[in-house]
Amino acid sequence: MASTHDYIKDSRNDNIKIYINGEYYHRSDAKISVFDSGFLLGDGVWEGIRLHNNKLIHLETHIDRLFVGAKSIAMKIDLSKEEIVNAIWSTLKENNMRSDTHIRLIVSRGIKSTPYQHPKVTISTPTIVIIPEYKKPNKDVIDKGIRLVSVQTRRDSAVQDPKINSLSKMNCISACIEAENLGAEEGLMFDPHGFVSTCNSTNFFIVINNEIWTSTGEYCLNGVTRGAIISLCKENNITVHEKNFLIQDVYKADEAFVTGTFSGVIPVIEIDGRIMCKGYFTKELQQLYANDINNLS
Repeated sequence: MASTHDYIKDSRNDNIKIYINGEYYHRSDAKISVFDSGFLLGDGVWEGIRLHNNKLIHLETHIDRLFVGAKSIAMKIDLSKEEIVNAIWSTLKENNMRSDTHIRLIVSRGIKSTPYQHPKVTISTPTIVIIPEYKKPNKDVIDKGIRLVSVQTRRDSAVQDPKINSLSKMNCISACIEAENLGAEEGLMFDPHGFVSTCNSTNFFIVINNEIWTSTGEYCLNGVTRGAIISLCKENNITVHEKNFLIQDVYKADEAFVTGTFSGVIPVIEIDGRIMCKGYFTKELQQLYANDINNLS
C-alpha cells in the first residue's frame, strides 16, 4: 500500500550518525534512557525538516514552530534557536549530507527521576535528538496519488491542542490504523463540529469551482508546507479559502490534494470510494512548490 512517506531505500542510512545532546552515535548505538520523558509519556515536540540542494527548506518556520510548541507545554529548550540550527548543520556535516535528506528533530522534556507525568520530577535538561536520513520521495506516489477514507477518530482539543506537533501522536496513529483497515493510505479526519479538518499525517485541500479550500486550521497541525501552499496561491492569483466545509463538499470537489514536508503536494485519487482526477490546480501547485524550493536553494 502506498504512503505519503514512501521513499527510495538507501543503504547509506545503515551507517548514519545521530545527534543526542551534543554527541554523535552510530545509529546502532543511538539510545536514550527508559526514564526519558519522550519514551515514558510522549512529552515533547518535534519537527521534520527537508534538506534540498544543501538548503534546509523553510528552516526558520520549522524552528519557530518548535519553540512555540515547547512554550505551549511549558518546556524550556536548553539551546537557543541559533544553537539548534547549528546542531542540525553540524549533524549534516558529520554525515556528509547535501540533499535528498529528511531530518527528524526531537526535543523531549528530559530524564525523569521516576515514571510520573509531573514536570517537577524531571531531573535533566531537555533531551535533543537529530536523526538525518537519506530519503528521496517515491515519485510514483507524487505522480499517481493516494486514496483517503473518512475515519471516526476526531481532531479536537479535548485531550491536547491539535495544532502542536507533539511527540504524543496516538490520535493520528489511531486514524492511520483505522484508514489502513478500511483499505486507504490515509484517514480524513473531522473536527468536533463535523467539519473536515486534516489527514492523519498531511494537510488536506480541495478544489471547487476554481477555488482552493482548506480547513480553518483550528483543529489541524499548523503545517509548514500547508502555509507555503496558501502563500503560493495568493502570490499567483489563485483563490484560496481557509474555511469550514463538510464531507459532502468534498464529494463534489473537482480535485483534492494533500501537503507535507516530505513529499510536498500529493494528489488524491479516491475519497471514500469516489474516484477523483489529478487536475490542473494540483499539477500547477506541484510545479509552483517545486520551483519555490528550488529558488530557495
